[in-house]
Amino acid sequence: MHAITIPEPGGPEALVWDEVPDPVPGEGEVLVEVVASAVNRADILQRQGNYQPPPGASPYPGLECSGRIAALGPGVSGWAVGDEVCALLAGGGYAEKVAVPSGQLLPVPEGVDLRQAAALPEVVCTVWSNVFMVAHLRPAETLLVHGGSSGIGTMAIQLAKAAGARVAVTAGTKEKLDQCAELGADILINYREQDFVEEIRRATDGAGADVILDNMGAKYLDRNVRALAVNGRLAIIGLQGGAKGELNIGALLGKRAAISATSLRGRPLGEKAAIVAAVREHVWPLIADGHVRPVVDREVPLSEAAAAQRVVEESGHIGKVLLVTS
Repeated sequence: MHAITIPEPGGPEALVWDEVPDPVPGEGEVLVEVVASAVNRADILQRQGNYQPPPGASPYPGLECSGRIAALGPGVSGWAVGDEVCALLAGGGYAEKVAVPSGQLLPVPEGVDLRQAAALPEVVCTVWSNVFMVAHLRPAETLLVHGGSSGIGTMAIQLAKAAGARVAVTAGTKEKLDQCAELGADILINYREQDFVEEIRRATDGAGADVILDNMGAKYLDRNVRALAVNGRLAIIGLQGGAKGELNIGALLGKRAAISATSLRGRPLGEKAAIVAAVREHVWPLIADGHVRPVVDREVPLSEAAAAQRVVEESGHIGKVLLVTS
C-alpha cells in the first residue's frame, strides 16, 4: 500500500508519499481500506517531531478515517467484511489501509457520505468526552468554545445546541463568526478585536461561562479562569498557546471551579472504546436526525497531504480538511 511517511521531522515538505508494507490486523482488530482521513493539528505536531505515536500505534499520521472493512482479525465479532465504517485511530489514517481496534469503529451515520464520515470520529469523540462526559454541560448552561470555526469548534457548537445549551465562540474573522452563527452559536467574539472575558461577562449578565472548551492552553489560562462562572468547568484539549502558565488558585477556589486536561490518542483501548460507544449512543442519532452534521472545508488527495496541512496551519479553513484516496 501507499502511505504518508515522515522520514525526518520538518515542514510540510517532510511528508513523503511512499510504498510501505500492508498492516495486518491483530487480535480484536479489523483492517480498513481507507476512503478518507482528515487533518488534525496533532498530525502537524507529529510531522514536526513534537508528538510521537503511542507504543504499538502506526508510525504514520492520521487520527481518524472512513472506509470499508477489508479483513477481520481474530476475536472480532459484530462486524463484517464490506461494512462501511469510520474510526478513531492512534495513528495510520494517512494511508490506504489501517488496522483498527474494533472498539474504535463506528458505522457511517445515516445520511452521511462515506468520505465525509472521516470528519467525525476525532472531533465528536473529543467534544463528547470533554464537554459532556467530563465537564457535564447541562441544558441552559453557557459553553464558551475557543476556535469556534475549527473542526472541534463546529462540532461543539452543534452538540451543545442540541443539548439545550447557550453557545459562545471566539474566532478571528467575521466570515468565521458568521459560519459559527449559522451553526447555532449565540455569542460571537472576535478575539482579534474584543476581550473574550469582558464579552462573555457582558453576555451573561456578569455570570461567566459554565463550561469552556479551550485549545490554547497557557496563553488563555488566566483569562479562562476569569471568564468562568461559579462552579464553572474549564476543559483544556490543546496547547496552541503554550504548555506552561501561571494559575491563580485563589480565583479558582473563589469560583469553586474545576480544570481538566485530556487527550484521546494515548488513552487505553478500553477508555477509547467507552467513549466511542457513548458517541454511538448519544451523537449518532442526532446526526441521523439532521441536528448535527460534519462540516468539511475541502477535500485534498491523500498524496498531497503536505498541501492540506499548509491549509490547516494557515488557519484559513472552516471545519475539517479531508484527505481522500483515489
